[in-house]
Amino acid sequence: MLFYRASLDVSRDLAQAIARLLSAHQARIGTRRGRRVLGCFAQAVLLLRFMRHRAAVADLARDNAVSLKTAYRYLHEALDVLAAQAPELPEVVTAAVERGVEHLLLDGTLIPTDRVHDPGSRRDRWYSGKHRHHGGLVQVVTDADGRPLWVSPVEPGCTHDLTAARIHALPALYPAAREGVPTLADRAYIGAGAGIRVPVRRPRGGQVLDASTRGWNSYLNAERAFVEHGIAHLKTR
Repeated sequence: MLFYRASLDVSRDLAQAIARLLSAHQARIGTRRGRRVLGCFAQAVLLLRFMRHRAAVADLARDNAVSLKTAYRYLHEALDVLAAQAPELPEVVTAAVERGVEHLLLDGTLIPTDRVHDPGSRRDRWYSGKHRHHGGLVQVVTDADGRPLWVSPVEPGCTHDLTAARIHALPALYPAAREGVPTLADRAYIGAGAGIRVPVRRPRGGQVLDASTRGWNSYLNAERAFVEHGIAHLKTR
């Protein structure tokens, strides 16, 4: 068997911060000291390896000398603890309005996954015909520079962006628009309502848009490039 050294390109301070969150969580649920195979720091490293290097859970279980079931349990627990630190969208919107940002950006993205067993469903809800892949659809809100501020709960891959946005995002974005902070989005959000600025569709019958409308579309598409960058950064980092 061949052995080699590996490194994780995150700071030790980050792992220690996650370990402190895990320690506080275990204190809340009454976990007694010494009852876990892995300590909080080792569990934090397990989480970071999964998130940063996309390590297979089977490899994480082997490297930590735990069963596959235990590795999944530790991983999901750490993910839940970390996700609980994220602010809710109304808090994000309020902070953005107070900072005086020019606008927010909204877009949806598919997080690929393997085929999902969906008991009781006659159709494969987790298959996205648009992307031709199984996955979960999430809505992402970023600032004008493309910095991710909030990610929605997951919806099945067959869900339309506008439908998911109406469930998770739009109720909190409308108040920001009334405060002078609109949200820019793509054509998938046409019909989202006041304050959600989208490109204008080309008229049917071969007609062309006037110069000012074409200019608006060009401006919107240029600004929306930042949300694409933010999503790419979020999915790769």
